[in-house]
Amino acid sequence: MSKQTILVVDDEQDLLDLIEYNLRKEGFEVLRADNGLDGISMAREYKPNLVLLDIMMPQMDGIEVCDRMRDDAELKNIPIIFLTARSDEKTEVESLNKGADDFITKPISTTKLISRIKAVLRRFDGNEEKIQKLKVHDLEIDKDRYLVIKGKEEFQLPRKEFELLYYLASKRGKVRDRQTLLNKVWGDNIYVVDRTVDVHVRKIREKLGDHYIETVKGVGYRFKE
Repeated sequence: MSKQTILVVDDEQDLLDLIEYNLRKEGFEVLRADNGLDGISMAREYKPNLVLLDIMMPQMDGIEVCDRMRDDAELKNIPIIFLTARSDEKTEVESLNKGADDFITKPISTTKLISRIKAVLRRFDGNEEKIQKLKVHDLEIDKDRYLVIKGKEEFQLPRKEFELLYYLASKRGKVRDRQTLLNKVWGDNIYVVDRTVDVHVRKIREKLGDHYIETVKGVGYRFKE
């Protein structure tokens, strides 16, 4: 498909119709599924540029769909935006920790929704132009394969953990506050809480060791020189 393709997974048929109509007006190809299992199948078959995903759906909820996609080598780098009626902070944090790229609460105007979709797509278009490897300390951080190599071990971190590690390593020795990290890794128009950064740093430390990323009390984090 020459156009960018959006897969919309939601069990509200009226909403699917509305989103499809407006996305097609903006020049996107649109795929649609009304349950989580079909959503994963279509993602595997068509490899869309982005998935717009509801949480409360039959057969498989959106959180599990996101989790499975992030564990699938063929799907793990596809951007995911949650569009859901659930607005509690716990659900938002869980969704982002599973690897979602944005979390949008229904109802939202189609104009704002399309703006958020385009913002996420722009970030990933930009990332593709800057693929490279970083070698810091005993780590090789390969952005082409989203792989971290430490000695003879290979670690495939979830995407947001990888991108946070990559960003900090590329600025090693420099302190970055939580808001800057949220803006650089999640995007400056994504509404997530500061705690999201702390959770991702903790998970990186659990996998790679706690001697790479240093906490600067009252400020933020830095990758050690």
